[in-house]
Amino acid sequence: MDLNSDLGESYGAWQMGDDASMLQVVTSANVACGFHAGDPQGIWQTLREAAARGVAVGAHVSYPDRVGFGRRNMDVGSAELTADVIYQIGALQGLATAAGTRVRYVKPHGALYNTIAHDRRQAQAVIAGIRAVDDSLILLGLAGSPILQWAADAGLPVAAEAFADRAYTPQGELVSRREPGAVLHDAEQVAQRMLGLVECGEIEAIDGSRIRLRADSICVHGDSPGAVAMAQRVRQRLQEAGVALTSFALDGLPPTPA
Repeated sequence: MDLNSDLGESYGAWQMGDDASMLQVVTSANVACGFHAGDPQGIWQTLREAAARGVAVGAHVSYPDRVGFGRRNMDVGSAELTADVIYQIGALQGLATAAGTRVRYVKPHGALYNTIAHDRRQAQAVIAGIRAVDDSLILLGLAGSPILQWAADAGLPVAAEAFADRAYTPQGELVSRREPGAVLHDAEQVAQRMLGLVECGEIEAIDGSRIRLRADSICVHGDSPGAVAMAQRVRQRLQEAGVALTSFALDGLPPTPA
C-alpha cells in the first residue's frame, strides 16, 4: 500500500504543514504547483527533500484559486483548464529536475479533484492536459469514481485513492468539508479504519453503513491538525499487520479498472 500527502503548500511567511517530517512517513508526495498554494522556493525545497528520502513525486494541480486554497468550485472552460494543467505539470517538472527527481503522477487538488470525479467535461479537459505533457503519468483519483475509467479509456495509467482523515457518504463520495464530521482527527480510529480498508476492502460511511473501496493509495492531508502524528500511526498500524508500504508510482503500474 502507498501512503501519500499533499505537500509544498506553504507560501512565503505562511507555513502550511510540516513537509520535512511528513516526508519521513509517506511514500508519495502530491506537491503543489502554485495555483492553490506554494511558492517556487518552498516547492523546490519540498522536492529536494522528497528526492533525498526516495519519495515519489506527483503534480497536485488545481483551479487557479489561492484565496480559496483551491477548494472553491469553478466553471472553467475546457481549453483553459487543459492549458492550466499543462502549465502546472510543466512548472513542477522543471523544479523536480532541478531537485534531482521527476514527476511520476498527477493528483488534482480540492474542488477540481471532486468535480472531475463525476463531471465528464472537466475530467476530459484534465485528462487531455496530462496526456499532452506525458501520457505515462499516472492519474491518482477518487476510488470508485468514474474519472478512473474515463482516464483509463483515454490511455492513462490510473491509481485509486482513499482518504484516511475524511468521512465518506454511503455512495462512496467524500463528505463536504462544510458538513460536521467531514474531517477525522482521532489517529487511532483513522489507523484502524485504514487497516480495515487494506485487509477487507471496506470502510465505514458517516451513517454507519459499510461501503466497498479498492484503493492503491491512502492520503493523509498535510494541512490537517496533527497530520504527521496521524500519518505515523497509520503507517505503524499497517506495518504491524505486515502490510508492505511502497509508492504505487515506483512499484509498477496498478491495473486499470474493470
